[in-house]
Amino acid sequence: MQCEICGVEIIGQPRKVVVEGTEVEVCGKCAQYGTAPTSWSPVSKKVAPVRNAPAPRMKRPKPNPFNTMDEEIISDYSRVIREAREAKGWTQEELALKIKVKASLIRKVERAEIMPEDSLRKILEHTLGIKLTERVSNDIMEDGGMFKGNTLGDIVKIKRK
Repeated sequence: MQCEICGVEIIGQPRKVVVEGTEVEVCGKCAQYGTAPTSWSPVSKKVAPVRNAPAPRMKRPKPNPFNTMDEEIISDYSRVIREAREAKGWTQEELALKIKVKASLIRKVERAEIMPEDSLRKILEHTLGIKLTERVSNDIMEDGGMFKGNTLGDIVKIKRK
């Protein structure tokens, strides 16, 4: 058998020593480089810590916003905003400064290019002293409030081959 440190042929019984945490069999000269093993202990392996899986969360059903919606923005909101602004004697830029938005946003709302979001609508209502929403009855919302006249399917005749 050979010494695991220097490689010399070991005559007789090899000595077991621990060198830097590893148990090796060495000759008498190399035994000075290690310490005598005290007891057997397996070499620890680095194992990733096991994390407990979190308990599954119960998903709450998302509320349908159409069920709670009972007010709708009026169709001529742009005209109402413009008239209220002009009644106060403000320009679009002055109104924009007062409510801290860009003047281009006010221009687009007054030209009805965009519909104001709820946050902007509430600020405009408060600043100008106007009401931009109207109450909608639930029966119109349940029916869909759509035109109940003729549809394309009522008019078209399907040819069968």
